[in-house]
Amino acid sequence: MFEPEIVLEKLRQLKSDKSPGPDGMHPLLLNRCAEVVAEPLAYIFQKSFDTGQVPTDWKSANVAPIFKKGSRTDPGNYRPVSLTSVPSKVMESIIRDDTVSFLESSKKLNRYQHGFTRKRSCLTNLLESLEVWTQALDEGYGVDVIFLDYRKAFDSVPHKRLREKLRTFGLNEKLVAWTAEFLKDRKMRVRVNGSFSNWAEVFSGVPQGSVLGPLLFLLFVNDLPNVIKSHIRMFADDTKIWRTIKDDTDSIWLQQDLDNMESWCQE
Repeated sequence: MFEPEIVLEKLRQLKSDKSPGPDGMHPLLLNRCAEVVAEPLAYIFQKSFDTGQVPTDWKSANVAPIFKKGSRTDPGNYRPVSLTSVPSKVMESIIRDDTVSFLESSKKLNRYQHGFTRKRSCLTNLLESLEVWTQALDEGYGVDVIFLDYRKAFDSVPHKRLREKLRTFGLNEKLVAWTAEFLKDRKMRVRVNGSFSNWAEVFSGVPQGSVLGPLLFLLFVNDLPNVIKSHIRMFADDTKIWRTIKDDTDSIWLQQDLDNMESWCQE
């Protein structure tokens, strides 16, 4: 999986204006020295994957608060951006590409998910929804749409359940073991004006700022459409369900879908 040629290509694609993670390995350095470090990194990546061991530095993140709007004294008005190890991101990128290729060829991903997937986007999500809504309105019916946003969804994914779900996709057991170790014993600290907070342990969630994080989240929620009888479209954690309302029964079915989603979240 981790051929030196593949690692070299990933290093050449690094954006030199990005910031390094806590390990201080700057993408500019890795990009400029790509031909020199590609083979040693390929060896490290393969060794890490085969043994299921992940360097401690790869499990750490510096969190930079980016101001959005409102009062600057309110922590809730800042968007946290996680900076993680660049070498780790290179390895994650190779794993992600290989995993996505397997999932697409085996048709394991649900077709209602438009987030972080190839040839799908907010636009495709909107166009598919709009087509169904327009048809219903043209036929003289109403459409009830419910927009859902899970609170701190990426931070709430339980690691043990995620590991069990990964196995259901038929993924390589080494990959499942490596991912479990990748999620284990993570920590983060906040940087403000050049100063750092104390390290805080992370017990749940997929690592934001990582390359694998979004894919792991998609795999965790991949079975959600199975409990829905109405229409559903997803963009990562942003979900909408709708139903054409022809009589009172349709409203009851839509409420049942909400109840089923609540049960899914709890279980």
